[in-house]
Amino acid sequence: MISISLCMIVKNEEAVLERCLSSVKEAVDEIIVVDTGSGDRTKTIAEQHGAHVYDFEWIDDFAAARNTAFAKATSTYILWLDADDVLEADDLAKLQSLKRTLDPSVDSVTMRYDLSHDEFGNVTFSLRRNRLVKRSRGFRWIGAVHEYLEVGGHIINSDIAVKHRSAGKEKDPGRNLKIYERRLVKGDALTPRDQYYYANELKDHGRHSEAISYYDRFIGGGAGWIEDVISACGKLADCYHALGDRQAELEASLRALQYGAPRAEFCCRIGYAFMQRKDYEAASVWYRLATTLVPPAEHLGFHNPACHTWLPRLQLAVCLDRLGRIAEASVWNEQALSYRPEDAAMLGNRTYFLKRLQEEEAAAASGGQS
Repeated sequence: MISISLCMIVKNEEAVLERCLSSVKEAVDEIIVVDTGSGDRTKTIAEQHGAHVYDFEWIDDFAAARNTAFAKATSTYILWLDADDVLEADDLAKLQSLKRTLDPSVDSVTMRYDLSHDEFGNVTFSLRRNRLVKRSRGFRWIGAVHEYLEVGGHIINSDIAVKHRSAGKEKDPGRNLKIYERRLVKGDALTPRDQYYYANELKDHGRHSEAISYYDRFIGGGAGWIEDVISACGKLADCYHALGDRQAELEASLRALQYGAPRAEFCCRIGYAFMQRKDYEAASVWYRLATTLVPPAEHLGFHNPACHTWLPRLQLAVCLDRLGRIAEASVWNEQALSYRPEDAAMLGNRTYFLKRLQEEEAAAASGGQS
């Protein structure tokens, strides 16, 4: 059986650290916590859970902090989490089972990272990350901001999910943007990956025109990871939407089709663009295509499950209703409801479609009798 070191970097996480450590400690053999300057009870909470706590002088470099934590580990494998992550009971059990059965030839195990959920508990945004890595391989974190773990060798995908459960408002929402801009002031060159994530920060802070410039630079440079390039097309569309440029928004969504087969996320974006134009026939084509596409193979890119399940079906119902095809619309609304059976809007649609169909039947019967 392998042994596992949990490695974390933290700062002022007293609101969530207890929850995180309690959710995973039964599966790990040691806990390494690198603190980057907490002024609350974070270190005390970590020590209460038996963690080895180390101080790290913050240098605007997340990779450096994570590499410091990894360097302190002594187990055969390293698991990393953030303080606002948790393992639910079934995923903890899966991790414990993996610990007993993992082939020691495996260099890295990916786990799903569920970043957000809807009001019914359905995952709305997820991706995969290399979560459990063999310590002897010496894998390193790269990137001062939005760092990533560079791995290679024998990698397997697990069915374990890590849930992101933030405690509320981000403590310093401008932190990453400030780090990037301090680097730019110093004259540091941004890598293609940095360009993408800097654009994301600009977008998230409402600086859409600047974000567009960096997304264009990143996409046009041709050196980015393909998943980031595809994602950047969608974010570019979001920026144009915020600026009210509907034509550029549509063109940005269509731009993603240059980089591979259509994905449900972009079919929904394009369908929505045509809905905005009240071209329901064209919109229905794209939403119908989305319903035929299977979820992506296990890759490390972002994934929105709604675009493979209820969303295109609901939108297709709306389009068909606008086109007067009530019976078809009702069928698609029922399919959407199968994914969200308590959705009030869809239940309202059911009542509406039932009434419309009864009216059509009554009109047909009346016409046949005259």
